[in-house]
Amino acid sequence: MSRLLWGAVALLVLTVAFAPGASQSDARSLSDDPTLLSQTVSAGGSHTCGVRTDGTLACWGRDDDGQATPPDDTFSQVSAGGWHTCGVRTDGTLACWGDNTYGQLNNIPTGTFIQVSAGADHACGVRTDGTLACWGLNDDGQANPPSLPTDTFTQVSAGGHHTCGVRTDGTLACWGLNDDGQANPPSLPTDTFTQVSAGGWVTRSHTCGLRTDGTLACWGDNTYGQATPPDDIFSQVSAGYFHTCGVKTNGWLACWGWNIAGQAAPPSGTFSQVSAGADHASGVRTDGTLACWGYNSDGQATPPSGTFSQVSAGGDHTCGVRTDGTLACWGNNDYGQATPPTDTAGPGVGGIQALPDVAGRAGSSGGSSWPVYAIAGAAAVVAVTAGTWYARRRRRAG
Repeated sequence: MSRLLWGAVALLVLTVAFAPGASQSDARSLSDDPTLLSQTVSAGGSHTCGVRTDGTLACWGRDDDGQATPPDDTFSQVSAGGWHTCGVRTDGTLACWGDNTYGQLNNIPTGTFIQVSAGADHACGVRTDGTLACWGLNDDGQANPPSLPTDTFTQVSAGGHHTCGVRTDGTLACWGLNDDGQANPPSLPTDTFTQVSAGGWVTRSHTCGLRTDGTLACWGDNTYGQATPPDDIFSQVSAGYFHTCGVKTNGWLACWGWNIAGQAAPPSGTFSQVSAGADHASGVRTDGTLACWGYNSDGQATPPSGTFSQVSAGGDHTCGVRTDGTLACWGNNDYGQATPPTDTAGPGVGGIQALPDVAGRAGSSGGSSWPVYAIAGAAAVVAVTAGTWYARRRRRAG
């Protein structure tokens, strides 16, 4: 048995570290699929899945556990985890496929759901009555959600070894691994949040949340200052491995934390969105063009031209949604994760689930590290999430 590291940055908390000798034949490519009109796109370990406008699913990338082979059903939402994927069918029931080592497929709860989030080896879902259900690996309590009758939620994000959710009153709850305090969010009644992004590694995790008044709160590992946000007003925040970036209400960017490759030194100008990956970051300027900065070993910080509505920075690849709805990915492509379908994503449809910064997606990333967006009551948008590394101990045969 071998222990592997997995990652997913956000939201989802999404990716390119896998067993030596893995074959390219394990990857699925849908670059020629002319029907994919993705409402939502979610990136997991080394695979990605999207919901077409007709409700069917398309997945691409690594598929050695069947994680990129979805069932022939119609779905309203999909979430790609480490080696398994889960989705909410249009009738509200859940389906999961891929690896089943820890009961990710056998222990799917019954009932109807409004959202699901697949983590590394566990998953959590929000039922239509607002209560939570989690299943799969539970070695750190990451699959033991709050169970009080008053604990109702609007969104949940499953990461590696910890999970976070947004209650209906806007307060946060986190559970699971807490060695860096990543599962101890602010708990004052005045601490109500609209977004949460978890970043870092499993053993050194941090999380940042955007309060309803626009201020930021961060908790967890602060070795490089990644959990010490500036005293400004923000519209969005994204936590990477050991750095964090945010968009201020005036459109300017701020980044803080580790800066060895310039990932905490953003460009000037005004932006509508930012995504912090492992050691790089990307942002959408107000004119729709992209800017990326930081580590660029695989071209992950060299974006294509054109105009975009959203971008997601992963471990060493990045994906974005163009304003015409088509997808573009760049950077490492070992498992086809940077070869998206070539058809449109359908502007103006879809919704936020685990966005870059849940992971993925409360990733104990990035994000543990799987940065994750936890959005309560977000407006419908087109979104794409790129996975990143996340240090996750996992037993695999071989």
